[in-house]
Amino acid sequence: MDRLDAMRIFSRVVERKSFTAASEDLGLPRSTVTDAVKQLEARLGVRLLQRTTRHVSSTLDGEAYYQRCISILDDIEDAEGAFAGAVPKGLLRVDVHGTLARHFVMPNLPSFFKSYPDIELYMTEGDRFVDLVREGIDCVLRVGEPQGGDMIGRRVAVLEEVTCASPDYLKRYGTPQSADALDGHVMVGFRSSATGTLIPLEFSVNGKVIYRQLPTIVSVNAAESFIAAARQGLGLIQIPRYHAQMELDAGLLVHVLPNIPPTPTPVSLYYPRNRQLSPRVRVFIDWLAGVFREARH
Repeated sequence: MDRLDAMRIFSRVVERKSFTAASEDLGLPRSTVTDAVKQLEARLGVRLLQRTTRHVSSTLDGEAYYQRCISILDDIEDAEGAFAGAVPKGLLRVDVHGTLARHFVMPNLPSFFKSYPDIELYMTEGDRFVDLVREGIDCVLRVGEPQGGDMIGRRVAVLEEVTCASPDYLKRYGTPQSADALDGHVMVGFRSSATGTLIPLEFSVNGKVIYRQLPTIVSVNAAESFIAAARQGLGLIQIPRYHAQMELDAGLLVHVLPNIPPTPTPVSLYYPRNRQLSPRVRVFIDWLAGVFREARH
């Protein structure tokens, strides 16, 4: 095994903190991964990893060597990708907010693979800010403002948000004409996956954002259940327009308070700060930015 292959194996073990996970990512037998790291340690004359039955972590020497490895490997991939004839290839791991995946990513994937047939995509769904390096993810697509950490973000869209309710709800509670007219109304609660707290309604009034925390009779933490509860007349909701458009067009939900809309929601792609963008990640980000750009027209 040459040195570059050994570096790739070692780097993946460090990132995944597991010989088994690294072997699965790389499509190699676990014994091959283990032997590669042992040979690397023997050649360098230092211990690179601390191993227990449940955990693998870097030694100080291992962390220093890992940083050099990823720098070298990124430079090689970037250099090879710079040639006009180079074709992005390999496994691309992305984590995508579920509703964005179904509305924007999946319907357009055939066009992506037509342009980049040598890329294999592994897509998981979530709404938390994952540890990209530790979980072996190349980039994530998220709604909302970034939560900090060692990630670089590229904004790809700003989604219009709307306030909605079912016709049955409005028949029982009345149609509010202003934020001050919300007394006596209820909302379907949506619990933040980050904090577990209910997210209040928000409205843009005369250039300022105001918040209203209404009573709830049901709260959820998934977008599909959120819309379903609103359709059953269980309260007001605020949601990206694209996600409620079918219900609005069918009259199952009604757009209310359009003159004081919620603030738009940013959508961004994030990747590790300490990594150069590989060609396959770069083309995916550019492609997905184009998908959202086309969706606005």
